[in-house]
Amino acid sequence: MTLEDWGWSPFFAEKFIAWEKSGYLPAKVIRGEKNYFRVWSLQGELMVRFAGKVRYKAGGRADLPVVGDWVVVEPQSEQRGIIHAQLERKSSFSRNLPGTRKGKERVEQQVIAANVDLVFIVSGLDRDFNLRRIERYLTLVSSSGADAVVLLNKTDLCADPEGCRSQVEAISGNSPVHLCMARDAGQLDILFNYLQPGETIALLGSSGVGKSTIINGLLGEERQKVRPVSLSDGKGRHTTTHRELILFPDGGILMDNPGMRELNLWGEAEDLAESFADIENLAVHCKFRDCQHKREPGCAVIRAIEAGTLSSERLSSYHKLKSELSKLQSRRT
Repeated sequence: MTLEDWGWSPFFAEKFIAWEKSGYLPAKVIRGEKNYFRVWSLQGELMVRFAGKVRYKAGGRADLPVVGDWVVVEPQSEQRGIIHAQLERKSSFSRNLPGTRKGKERVEQQVIAANVDLVFIVSGLDRDFNLRRIERYLTLVSSSGADAVVLLNKTDLCADPEGCRSQVEAISGNSPVHLCMARDAGQLDILFNYLQPGETIALLGSSGVGKSTIINGLLGEERQKVRPVSLSDGKGRHTTTHRELILFPDGGILMDNPGMRELNLWGEAEDLAESFADIENLAVHCKFRDCQHKREPGCAVIRAIEAGTLSSERLSSYHKLKSELSKLQSRRT
């Protein structure tokens, strides 16, 4: 096993130059626990915590290491170590931390994962299927610098899987959309095409959509625990409780993530340009440059709705997410 297997590249090697003579090691954060991390280095797997100065110098939660980060580690005895620094990230995706503080909505960035190349957005074709949620995930990924693939799981529970795929393809832009039944490992073969040596794929989706089942199917073993979805409300239970990187024998890295019941976006309104490219492209033809696509005369977006080439639900979702990001941006300043 090498650093390159875990995604080490000239980009990170350049960032590590300043530490080369320190006796410290570059290491990849492969698992996050409550009070420590597990990392992989040329000395194998170490259990580490970060030095107090790392927390002191951090501007906030977003500046602290997360799963997927490359860090600078001082190895100690008994396979332990201390994190002294975090190397610059190539990519990361974040959400606004859910909840309130002092009676107001929180405004705090939570980095979900770092240095991810591709994201499998997993949605179940049962009661979990929700186009608006998929749009939210696509917006999250497009602002991160990673690419996205949408996986529609549980085809056996859907009367019209192809119809659902067509609906998702209408909103997914250039992101491929695949149907599967994860319990049948043979249906996952197409996903091996996305596993490339040194590249990390993260799985995102609500609890119970089958993320752990997909990982088990690709691995060919029951590595990740799975639990049934509640029959009463169709909601999944948190089987995965921590983020973890899993290295595939033939190359490629998968990141399992806990299901997220709340996905509050973090970014700017401009981040919608990719996930809502259809609306942005129509907007170029509006009569007024500052058209809000609501009641203005000569609005090309409204004309598309009237012509039936764009759904009103799609536009409503665009307005909702744009408003959410605009309000977030104003609260951050």
